[in-house]
Amino acid sequence: MENQYLIFTDLDGTLLDHHTYSFQPAVEMLGKLKDANIPVIPNTSKTFAELIFFRQQTKLDTPFIVENGAAVFIPIGFVKEQPAGTERFERYWVKSFSKSREHWLSLLNTLPIELQNCYIGFSAMNNEQLCNETGLNAPAALNANSRLYSEPLKWNGTDEQKQQIKTLLTDAGANVLQGGRFLHVSGHSDKGKAMLWLTEFLSSLVSATTKNTTYTTVALGDSYNDNEMLEVADIAVQIKSHKHDFPTLTRTANVVQSTQFGPTGWTECLAKIIKFPKELHHG
Repeated sequence: MENQYLIFTDLDGTLLDHHTYSFQPAVEMLGKLKDANIPVIPNTSKTFAELIFFRQQTKLDTPFIVENGAAVFIPIGFVKEQPAGTERFERYWVKSFSKSREHWLSLLNTLPIELQNCYIGFSAMNNEQLCNETGLNAPAALNANSRLYSEPLKWNGTDEQKQQIKTLLTDAGANVLQGGRFLHVSGHSDKGKAMLWLTEFLSSLVSATTKNTTYTTVALGDSYNDNEMLEVADIAVQIKSHKHDFPTLTRTANVVQSTQFGPTGWTECLAKIIKFPKELHHG
């Protein structure tokens, strides 16, 4: 029985530096994983448009999960036939787990006006504001705002008001998640559910062949919105954050915590977990 790793990774603050968005310290490790045929699958709050740009930069050709588990995108050439329950979107098969962004925007508009004054949503920001809030340049900020399934909010109210909004939105069927920088309003999708669906799908492809392969999932993240995927992965990797302590997990087994931040910590932990064959000296 051959064991194959699947790497599911958050991006901001994990594979990308929190301040600079650089993945430079992880380039060598990404090369080693590619040489070893170990898929690196982004699982992020970022959008489809942001992922297309990211994949061009990193030359990743694997599936990816957007907007905190709202949808899985599988490149059409990655599999022989359309997976059950998916729709075609551009050059991808898409499995959606959330209603559209428009649905959540109309829901936000039903909130009491005093609570609406506690935040500004991405959809209400002009590009200059988006650049200021995200630290992104203008084209990247546009990509961040081209959301299909969710609305991020820049929170300006009190913790008590935040709790009120969470309760009202949750009662109306939304999921409210605190990310590294923003409060994300979306459906009851999460990074864990999407990761499990994709792992199960990839496992079914393997079992349909003669290969005796089992998958070991490794999930890496730095923030609270990564907890769902860290809880259900075979190995959970918590990346040290500049902004907060390691989020508490209910599991205690197979949890690895980095001593370094961002992509340096990402590389540090994967080097501990995966033993590469000697001949794979990348670069």
